[in-house]
Amino acid sequence: MPQFHYETYLPFSREDVFTWYTRAGALTRLHPAFAGSVRQEPPNGPVNGSGSVITLNLPGLLGTSATAAAKTLSSMLPFAVPSSMKWTSRHEDFEQGRSFSDVMVSGPMRSWRHYREFIDDGSGTMLRETVTYEFPALSHLPQAVTKQLHRVFENELLRVFDFRTRQTTEDLAFHQAHGTLESQQHDAAANSAQMRDFPRVVAVSGASGMVGPQVCALLGGAGIKVRHLVRRDLSSPNTSARRNSEDIAWDPENQKIDDAALAEVDAVIHLAGHPLASRFTAEHKRKVRDSRIKGTTLIADSLARAEETNPRGRTLISSSAIGWYGATSADRAHGHEVLHEDIGVGTDFLAGVCDAWENAARRAEDAGVRVAMLRTGIVQSPSGGALQQLLPIFAAGAGGPLGEDQVQSWISLDDLASLTVHLLLNSEARGPVNGVAPNPVTAHDYAKTLGNVLRRPSAIPVPAFGPKLLLGAEGAQEIVFADQHVSAEKALHLGYGFRHPDLETALRHILGRH
Repeated sequence: MPQFHYETYLPFSREDVFTWYTRAGALTRLHPAFAGSVRQEPPNGPVNGSGSVITLNLPGLLGTSATAAAKTLSSMLPFAVPSSMKWTSRHEDFEQGRSFSDVMVSGPMRSWRHYREFIDDGSGTMLRETVTYEFPALSHLPQAVTKQLHRVFENELLRVFDFRTRQTTEDLAFHQAHGTLESQQHDAAANSAQMRDFPRVVAVSGASGMVGPQVCALLGGAGIKVRHLVRRDLSSPNTSARRNSEDIAWDPENQKIDDAALAEVDAVIHLAGHPLASRFTAEHKRKVRDSRIKGTTLIADSLARAEETNPRGRTLISSSAIGWYGATSADRAHGHEVLHEDIGVGTDFLAGVCDAWENAARRAEDAGVRVAMLRTGIVQSPSGGALQQLLPIFAAGAGGPLGEDQVQSWISLDDLASLTVHLLLNSEARGPVNGVAPNPVTAHDYAKTLGNVLRRPSAIPVPAFGPKLLLGAEGAQEIVFADQHVSAEKALHLGYGFRHPDLETALRHILGRH
């Protein structure tokens, strides 16, 4: 049977590399969004007999853009549009610190075995991977066609494995910088004078959205236990009996939460909120506002009660957005061109929502909870947001700028997740922090860069009536045509090192277009 071989040198000890691969969240960090998604991680790591479930897109740009289009359509329709294949694996060959395999149980291949071997190499680790595979029903195809299928398949494997090399190296470097590698935690435990006061248990709301799974996976990679805030009817007498011990039940609409369960955590990362991208009707605006303010108030007050009862230096990291500054200069009372955290709030709808949202989070401060609010820019990922919607259009060669000179302050999904965890682990992080990359771009340059990365034209401007049709005039103005040059200086000052400081680097990584 055909075999695909891949070697990666990682400048970290074998103990640290293997532990990271077997901690919760590793599969989520390693499976690129351009190739599919993760439905189920192995619950106890890749030990013998454990299983995982992923989805796979069709190969190349066609597959990524087809899935992006299907997800966009699914958000508008009452049913999901299928676009990917389900792949179920079982893990074998597990030897602590040395090796493990995954074997396909069900999926599009006739057979598949992916074996990983971790080998000491000086002060680092050599990861040797061998994929042995077999296509279904190729015996009746001409040899030339078979060869071409193998070539396309192995090129796609190379894209995925190259992504994994970058992701593994960056994640291990991130954990090393924060003292959360396995070896660092062992050394600190052996010398209590060096022990850092890390959060051990963190609750996360919005854990199933675009950002949440990556945040949870990074926390898992640091050895931090994650508990999901899950919406449940807390008025039912059977709620406590149904509750999974790893979940924390809450009902933000009715302002109820499991206080006892939340009191057990060291920190909360609050990401939940009603989706923003929809027509700005009065009802949609009410849902956007209420979901953010009610949910944040509920969490902040519960965390404050826990801290007052049992002080231990809890932390709340709450989402916010660069909408706080107002969409355009006309929506700002000041004359600042570059927007930084200590200038005044804007005057439009989203600015008012963000201001109330942040004030709700600050309610926990008086009780001694450290509170930081992350003002998020335009998140770059094919799994959601603006890029997911633009990708099929650009892939078809019909892409172009949404506007011209408006400044777009963006951030890659990996940087947003990493910055969120960085604020959690950095005790100096307080108040608002802009979640944007250091190099914003104009709408024209964004389209040009995306076109270059995809090797597609980018000259057809998007007519203004399109976004207005979908979002209404107000929504289009505040989301699509916003002009916001937002500073990343505070994040840099807090010691965060961006993985993707420029747009082209970010797009090439997240789309596998190197």
